[in-house]
Amino acid sequence: MAYLAMTLLLGSTHAAVKHHARKHVSQNSRATSGTPFGATPDVLQLADTLAQRHQLPRAWVRQQLGTAQFLRGVPKLVLPPPVSTPKNWRAYRERFIEPRRVNAGVAFWQTHRSALEKAEATYGVPAEMVVGILGVETFYGQHMGNYRVLDALTTLALNFPPEHPRAAERQAFFQSELGHFLVQMRQQPAGAAPIKGSFAGAMGWPQFMPSSWGQFAVDFDGDGRIDLLNSPVDAIGSVANYFKAFGWQTDMPTHYPVRFDEARLDKPTLLAPDILPSFSVRNFQDKGAVLDDVAQQHPGPLALVELFNGDDAPSYVAGTDNFYVVTRYNWSSYYALAVIELGAAVKAALP
Repeated sequence: MAYLAMTLLLGSTHAAVKHHARKHVSQNSRATSGTPFGATPDVLQLADTLAQRHQLPRAWVRQQLGTAQFLRGVPKLVLPPPVSTPKNWRAYRERFIEPRRVNAGVAFWQTHRSALEKAEATYGVPAEMVVGILGVETFYGQHMGNYRVLDALTTLALNFPPEHPRAAERQAFFQSELGHFLVQMRQQPAGAAPIKGSFAGAMGWPQFMPSSWGQFAVDFDGDGRIDLLNSPVDAIGSVANYFKAFGWQTDMPTHYPVRFDEARLDKPTLLAPDILPSFSVRNFQDKGAVLDDVAQQHPGPLALVELFNGDDAPSYVAGTDNFYVVTRYNWSSYYALAVIELGAAVKAALP
């Protein structure tokens, strides 16, 4: 999660695949501290459960959770935005497709061109997609978060806000992520500095949650260790590997422009599957969507993606399976299109 604090979260995290939770604002403030949890019954019970689940020393896990600090402000940050807050694609887009971020993306691409080319050759994921992810997530490593990950995850594992509409599911998610993080802590060398990240526990250049780090991160620079905190090359390979693991199809566009034939338009049916591609090109057009010649040759299913613009008319695109893959990084069509357009803008700005 570029998890830099919170404002424009327009989509929720997906417990099964998401490695993030809410984000997209700067967390580059000083590190947050709180009160140690101590050896309370809840702490000891969770510690024992995680120790058994991940085959970790029980006393060590109890000690880690007991000394972790409760971050009072963190539970509020994972609550959904007020329902009265209108979604606005144009405003969201302007936060990411802007000169400073595009220029930083150009510099990043020029510095790491060989790694980006290697990732594209290895995983079939275009360089601009990786560049778009890292630009939206952490402004190319500039904003990776200043929360101690142990504190953030323990706080959410033990004190997840009950008013959240999916509180039980999300608390279980953070307890699981805490377990994965403890495994990673156990592998750190003695005396290593505490790992810092977002308020939701996302880490490094690509803001991977601990389970995603364990499952999808790769040693792409060949130095014998995976380091998403300090190695942008490892981050490049890991993002490309993540996309490939979720079904990225080489040379397939992410989306096409779409118009409507109002006389035939069945928008409720087109929007019913949300962003999951569910319609053949023929069925898509039979329901009143109008595609250009290139889109009409698309071999796979399509989804009608709706992006609200505040009080103005919504924007629409026809999303492909690859658009859906981008939303597996963050379950939001707004996020996905921002990543896609930032990557395209950086590519267009290359010398």
